Amino acid sequence: MCGIIGYIGKRQALPLLVEGLRRMEYRGYDSAGVAVAMPSGIFTAHAVGMINALDEKLAALSGLAGTLGIGHTRWATHGGVTEQNAHPHADCTGDVWVAHNGIIENYSELKNELTARGHVFRSETDTEVLPHLIEEAARAYPEAGLGEQVRVALQKIIGTYGIVVLDRRAPETLIAARNFSPLLIGIGGGGIGDGEYFVASDASAVLKHTKEVIYLDDGEIAVLTPRGHHVSDLGRNTRTKTSERIEWTDDEVKKDGYAHFMLKEIHGEPEAIENSIRGRIVLEEGGARLGGLADALGVLREAQRILIVGCGTAYHAGRIGEYMLEEYASIPVETDIASEFRYRKPVFRPGDVLLAISQSGETADTLAAVREAKQKGVFTLGIVNVVGSSIARETHAGVYQHIGPEIGVASTKAFTSQVAILALLTLLVGRQRDMSLVTGERIGSELKKIPDLMREILKQERAIKKIAAKYKNAQNFFFLGRKYNLPVALEGALKLKEISYVHAEGCGAGELKHGPIAMIDKHLPSICIVPHDSTYEKMISNMEEIRARKGPIIAIATEGDERVQTIADDVIYIPKTLEMLTPLLSVIPLQLFAYHFGVQHGHDVDKPRNLAKSVTVE
Repeated sequence: MCGIIGYIGKRQALPLLVEGLRRMEYRGYDSAGVAVAMPSGIFTAHAVGMINALDEKLAALSGLAGTLGIGHTRWATHGGVTEQNAHPHADCTGDVWVAHNGIIENYSELKNELTARGHVFRSETDTEVLPHLIEEAARAYPEAGLGEQVRVALQKIIGTYGIVVLDRRAPETLIAARNFSPLLIGIGGGGIGDGEYFVASDASAVLKHTKEVIYLDDGEIAVLTPRGHHVSDLGRNTRTKTSERIEWTDDEVKKDGYAHFMLKEIHGEPEAIENSIRGRIVLEEGGARLGGLADALGVLREAQRILIVGCGTAYHAGRIGEYMLEEYASIPVETDIASEFRYRKPVFRPGDVLLAISQSGETADTLAAVREAKQKGVFTLGIVNVVGSSIARETHAGVYQHIGPEIGVASTKAFTSQVAILALLTLLVGRQRDMSLVTGERIGSELKKIPDLMREILKQERAIKKIAAKYKNAQNFFFLGRKYNLPVALEGALKLKEISYVHAEGCGAGELKHGPIAMIDKHLPSICIVPHDSTYEKMISNMEEIRARKGPIIAIATEGDERVQTIADDVIYIPKTLEMLTPLLSVIPLQLFAYHFGVQHGHDVDKPRNLAKSVTVE
């Protein structure tokens, strides 16, 4: 979940490292540090907090000439948030420095063995065993070179890692290695062999300098020098790697005048949906064309069941997809939290298809679910945003979201894009089964209207901000919905928790009487999603039950619904659309409410405490 940056080339490394860390700060912001190779030794700096704290330490410096360096922004796993635990970490000699993302499961055993052999540890982290293991390998194989020494060390590791390594004694070598934690190599300058390489946890860190990248796969190690690169596995077998071009632009990782990335991304949802569905709706056939699934059409036609896995927001999108696919494609669907999926010993059947949803394509639990399914012979699909990510590479087929980078830790545009793609998948599968042409045409036509309907909702931002201010002092919230909008209620509650740190509970409105209603009083507001759909009358009844107990109500309702005004204290209206597409609209007010509620509490909503954007550890 941490952010790694490395550089080797002709330019001063330090400014490039700090810039890369700032662009990856959403991956972790407990602490940060850098290590730069200088003629006189290794310069290092560490600081607790966000990158600004590191910047303050570096402010007095100028002209550090080192052209080889590594950096790290941390989301703490092992060890508290202190400067001593901030990466990069060194060996006993101060020659070897390592930045690491992942978890070393056998670190305690290794640390005890190393300590018994005289090694001195300065941190509480699991990472620190790595530089000491490399130090021992350097003593045992002094002529082998840094790449081989790192390889020897990694063979003793059990766990996950993305690492970048430098050694004062090898001033023209940078090492990168990966096992379950994402890592890419950016090819700078004029291309391969031009003498400049970047290493990073994700593409946002290198976009300003290059769009040509090589994605490392699990078990691979790369040796980078000014003369070129060499990639091999831990068994010393050379791996031929092809570079890929990043489709994002550098401007997409800037705020463009918005106060926060989260707000920019909420306002960017109409365009994100347009990009996700562009060229994929075939109205004359009442269907969808998804290029990434072209070779999977036969499998989908014969599929007997779809298993959807995801974590957090992606799981909520999957729940909506479950309703869509069952109702309109007539195929059984089960949606699982990916972090539970492989531990409950899922029972696979012939004809199963697993669909993994992950914005980053690197979510550790979701990737593990994909691997578990593949091991059992199940055909796997992915919905991801990041081209070249692990899930994109490891699934049999899939669909890219094409929404550009999502920087805000609390996901917004990725969620609606995932739901839109699930609607496209429903068209694709449904038209292979018993969905009529007329139904397909109507779904496709209404889906095309969604971006403009979203823009209408966004015009209400000022009013939503006032409602958020009205309830600023509330310490608990209920979010209630039914059918397609039950997952939206879960997502709305998650957004509020993520960025305001106020307790919120998403609940199926039909479950209200089975326990949660005991919590209702005048101090607990309920946000009720009550569009004019098949569950409308039931939702109205739930709202009456809340009102009878003096609970404040904020309603998300369909334009023109005056009845709801007689029950709710505040109403936010959304345009009318098909019931299955309502989540694409009903979630927008909830995102805006959470955003302004968090800002009004003085929080940095782009970097919520204790969270990181890409969860690459279990």
